[in-house]
Amino acid sequence: MKPPHGLRSSVAAIRFRRIAPWATLIPAVLAAALLLFDSLCPPDLSRYHTRSTEVLDSQGRLLRAFTTPGGFWRFPARPDEVAPLYIAMLEAYEDRRFDWHPGVDPLALVRAIGQALVHGRVVSGASTLTMQTVRLLEPRPRTILSKLVEMLRALQLEWRYSKSEILSIYLTLAPFGGNIEGVRAASLAYFGREPREMTPAQAALLVVLPQAPNDLRPDERPQAAAAARAKVLARAVSAGLLTRRQADEAEATAVPRTRRALPFLAPHLAERLRRESPDQSVIRTTLDGSLQASLRPLVRRAAEAQGAEVSAALLVADLESGAVRAALSGADYFDRRRDGMVDLLQALRSPGSTLKPFVYGLAFDRLLAHPATVMDDRAQRWDFYAPQNFDREFRGEVTLATALQQSLNLPAVAVLDRVGPASFLAALDGVGVDPAFPPGAEPGGLPIVLGGLGLTLEDLARLYGAVGRHDGRPLPLHYRPEEKPAARPPLFGPVAGWYLRTILVDTPRPADQRADLRGHEARRIAFKTGTSYGRRDAWAIGTSGRWLVAAWVGRPDGRPCQGCVGIFAAAPLMFGAFDLLPADGGTDDPPPEGALTGPASSLPDRLQRFDRPPLHHRRDGVPPSIAFPPADAALPAEQAAAGLLLRVEGGNRPFRWLIDGRPLGGPVWRQQTAWRPDGAGWFALTVIDGNGRSDSARVFVAP
Repeated sequence: MKPPHGLRSSVAAIRFRRIAPWATLIPAVLAAALLLFDSLCPPDLSRYHTRSTEVLDSQGRLLRAFTTPGGFWRFPARPDEVAPLYIAMLEAYEDRRFDWHPGVDPLALVRAIGQALVHGRVVSGASTLTMQTVRLLEPRPRTILSKLVEMLRALQLEWRYSKSEILSIYLTLAPFGGNIEGVRAASLAYFGREPREMTPAQAALLVVLPQAPNDLRPDERPQAAAAARAKVLARAVSAGLLTRRQADEAEATAVPRTRRALPFLAPHLAERLRRESPDQSVIRTTLDGSLQASLRPLVRRAAEAQGAEVSAALLVADLESGAVRAALSGADYFDRRRDGMVDLLQALRSPGSTLKPFVYGLAFDRLLAHPATVMDDRAQRWDFYAPQNFDREFRGEVTLATALQQSLNLPAVAVLDRVGPASFLAALDGVGVDPAFPPGAEPGGLPIVLGGLGLTLEDLARLYGAVGRHDGRPLPLHYRPEEKPAARPPLFGPVAGWYLRTILVDTPRPADQRADLRGHEARRIAFKTGTSYGRRDAWAIGTSGRWLVAAWVGRPDGRPCQGCVGIFAAAPLMFGAFDLLPADGGTDDPPPEGALTGPASSLPDRLQRFDRPPLHHRRDGVPPSIAFPPADAALPAEQAAAGLLLRVEGGNRPFRWLIDGRPLGGPVWRQQTAWRPDGAGWFALTVIDGNGRSDSARVFVAP
């Protein structure tokens, strides 16, 4: 027997009043559960953060990239880095309500369920771009349970991130066939351009590819790709994104049938920078990608002209900043005959005659000689060392300027003998250049001026910066825009640097370069060539106003190369590179204060002629000795603060003082000089006389 209606209503009311307080807690409980889930199970973005390493030029253009550990090309991409039409097409085709739904589109969900019930099968999906992003982050089998997890994760993504951030994840991880992931990698691989530059046809193709990336690959299934693209274009017309005519033109465009190779413009440098910064996914450089690309054919032709096993290297740098604008470390990275994977910018090679300008520069700086100083180019012997000129001829009386322009060996050895090999090496060390010597060889000696040591092309570029820059400082060479190389002291003063520029700008050019000169239109380049012993290395380094260009041609394995002579093999490469550089003022600066510009007859007597001192004089002179401060002396702080007097006895002028291996000013013609320590502690003092003999002492400055 049923209770009366009124009684049933009263009972229901009583039950409702009992349940109602608990019912109001349900949303709060659900919210707490979702927050707990979000806290305990945050989205896994590890795939999104695992990207290809990109090495970029100074304008942000790709020079070279490296695949992810899984072997994928995957570059980050944000919506503002992609063509707006692509984003609009993507939302119109995949998720029209992406901008307002909370990760799950209820209208699409209801439509999909209704169609499935009516037709007995899945007709349309309800997957939003956010849900697709979830699948890209955490791939799962296609099951109902997976779909529920995707919905939950989609709500979580929308809770945590903005629409732009979610779209960035999708644009970075979406698959486009093979090992291509992300819209930027796809645009570069299929079209050879950045995604911001896509055409309507290209944008439509990349919208549809992620639906079936391997079945729609245009390079393997072009007809299927074209048909799928047509659907996107039709949807774009319906959405008012394209006119019918624009869609027809896009549909008539052929789909790409091949994958393009990604940029590979600075492979050696990219590998070096990646080794230095293994955790950095984007490495920016100072290089100019366009210049790098335009110089590659020059380097390849320079190598091919000398044989199948010859390679070449080229470096272009800004003289003012030291930033490298082009770095080509070989003729062909993949050519095994040329040892293409060897980084020839860092390879130790014999510099040949390229060090001669610096020997002369130190002699000019120390007032041992002048460009107009006259000397005899004749057969000479230094103990057991009897060098010859490259052509085995002698010129008789020549000025030092002529001797340097013609790269005569005997005058250069005579000048180094006067400067002193130890003093010359100390000067190189003072500017941060550390030569290498063969195992067991004595580090020094007169042959170093003719290439008897090992330097890299980068070393020579740094040194020639002292010729091109008006302050005599070496080039602060660097490849990264944020890099700030340590400031180095001048190698020589402004006067010596100007002497060298005025000499080298008149160095005889190769025949083809002389034919190309056009009077005032010709770029005035101060340059020097060099050829190592046995014709193993051909060099040419030049400076002109703003630019420095250093070129090398030879065999990477160090074997002789018959045609590898600096003036014939490397100089044309260097001049060809200058031809592709923006115009500058050239090497044509006025003489600095203190420069002597007259003929030899107007010079002081001791500078008019460079005569080799008698052998017994060089052997029997008293070597230099540091008279004060004595070795192991402890010097009071007050005395050091006021300045210390360094004194040498014996030796031949001029003297060079080094403090902890760094030059203390320029050459000193007196027996003493002043030094003010820059702190407390132990200091190593070294004095080098005009013949290259030295003495050292350690002293302690009290704190």
